[in-house]
Amino acid sequence: MIRNQANVGLVMASLNALNKKCGSVIDCAGGYGILVRLLRDRGVNALWSDPYCKNLLAVGFEHTGESADLVTAFEAFEHFVDPLVEAEKMFSIAPNLLISTQLIATPAPAQDQWWYYGSDHGQHIGFFRLKTLQMLAKKFNKHLISNGQSWHLFTEKPLNQTKWKLNVRIARKFPFLYSQGLTSKVWQDFEKMSSRP
Repeated sequence: MIRNQANVGLVMASLNALNKKCGSVIDCAGGYGILVRLLRDRGVNALWSDPYCKNLLAVGFEHTGESADLVTAFEAFEHFVDPLVEAEKMFSIAPNLLISTQLIATPAPAQDQWWYYGSDHGQHIGFFRLKTLQMLAKKFNKHLISNGQSWHLFTEKPLNQTKWKLNVRIARKFPFLYSQGLTSKVWQDFEKMSSRP
C-alpha cells in the first residue's frame, strides 16, 4: 500500500510537469486496481489495465481502448519478454509513459549481490541501464527524464528535468498539493457503480 500511495504523488507530479493536471491516466500492469482507485479518489481520471491480474478495487473503470495523456507501468518492465513490443502498445495509448524499474549497475552485480534480480521468485527477466532507456526513447522519438535509479518518464515534448524531480520530491511527500483544483471522483464513481444492473 505504501508504494501505491507514493506512486500517487509520482503520477500527479508527472501530470503537473506535463501541464496535464486534469489529464487521463491508464495504469498498465494495474494489479488489483489500488493505484487507479487512489488516483480517482484524488480527482484523476485513471483507468485500470492488466491482463494477468483480477481488478478488485477499480471495477467499472477498466481501460477499453481510450487514448490517454499518460500511461503508467510500475514494476512491470523487468517482467516483459519483449519490452519493445510492450512499449509500443503503451505509446499507442498515450504519448507519455511513466515507468518504475531499478537500473542495473555497470558492471552488473553478482547474482547474490543485488536484491532486484529476484532470484527467489524468478519473475524479473529483464534489466535496464540508463543507456538502454535512452535508446528506447530514441526508438519511439521520445524524451527521457530519469531520477537515475528507479523512476523514468518518457515524454512527447522535452521537459525540464530539474522541475520534474522537484515536483516528484514535493508530490511524494505532499500529494494533496497536486490535487488542489481537482474534484474527487469518489461520489461520482459510487453513483456510477450504484446504477449498474
